[in-house]
Amino acid sequence: MIRIPRPAFLLFCCLFTLASAGRGDTIETIAGTGKPGDNGRDGAALETNIDQPFGLEFGPDGALYICEVGTHRVRRLDCNSGRLTTVAGAGRKGYAGDGGPAEQALLNEPYEVRFDRDGNMFFVEMRNHLVRRVDAKTRTITTVAGCGEAGDAGDSGPAVKAKLRTPHSIAFDAQGGLLIADIGNHRIRRVDLASGKIESIAGDGQAKMPEDGKPARGRPVLGPRALAVENETLWVALREGNSIWRLDLAQGTWRHAAGTLRKGFQDGPGQEALLNGPKGIALDAHGRLEIADTENHAVRELDPAAGVMRTIAGGGPKAGGFGGDGGPALAAKFDRLHG
Repeated sequence: MIRIPRPAFLLFCCLFTLASAGRGDTIETIAGTGKPGDNGRDGAALETNIDQPFGLEFGPDGALYICEVGTHRVRRLDCNSGRLTTVAGAGRKGYAGDGGPAEQALLNEPYEVRFDRDGNMFFVEMRNHLVRRVDAKTRTITTVAGCGEAGDAGDSGPAVKAKLRTPHSIAFDAQGGLLIADIGNHRIRRVDLASGKIESIAGDGQAKMPEDGKPARGRPVLGPRALAVENETLWVALREGNSIWRLDLAQGTWRHAAGTLRKGFQDGPGQEALLNGPKGIALDAHGRLEIADTENHAVRELDPAAGVMRTIAGGGPKAGGFGGDGGPALAAKFDRLHG
């Protein structure tokens, strides 16, 4: 996963950045008008609608790539010029275009975008139940996991024939394998991109919480929603479980990192902190985990070394809305941020 030099977080129709300012952070809008709908494929970032932005990632070229669910596109924000362009999706819902230009393909709710070591772009389409790849050189789009039909099948076989169910998040492990948060099947699946085979590395299809210290393979995990990888550690946000977990990929065991499993809004020691429906996570340059705490309208930060969680932006469940640009991030208002 590409580390973010400073956090970038998503609101309903706008993108924000947090910038250090002494002991605190300030917040600013960098893209989007705050309005839904489609007013053009390309244009100035602050004049172009971004309809339901969800996942985002800095690419190898330094640009910010954005999954736009409302118009079924993946956008590219040039952080120097402030210009938005479309890099995948024709702006209409569907499943078509494999083997051709990514910008002409039909997508169905792209939720998260990532880049492999060679700069190829991967994104997950939740409503098409699959993951697609855009070649870095040819810009050709192909499907790498999922057959386009919802289901729970295909382990140990070709990933393109497997059935996923509303996958939401993807990440690459240290070996270059593609990890998929297969929410509807309560599994985390891995695609060996060299062989094209898929397997479940966590979950057994049951909607139950994992157990601290117990193996992940062949045992339950409840709706894994967001993934982030650091060396041999897979960080996982469980939205329904209101918690953050670590999966040791070498040992295959779970460790409970944060959240009491109950809904709420409280900072403090990780396992005593309260979350409400976290939907996005990312690692910063210092190894801290940044969390989009969706239903609390806040950005939370977990310091793994200290085992402590704190709020770094937003004000909690009653502070939803839009506002705060140019001021302290903790006083800003978000509306169900995702990425």
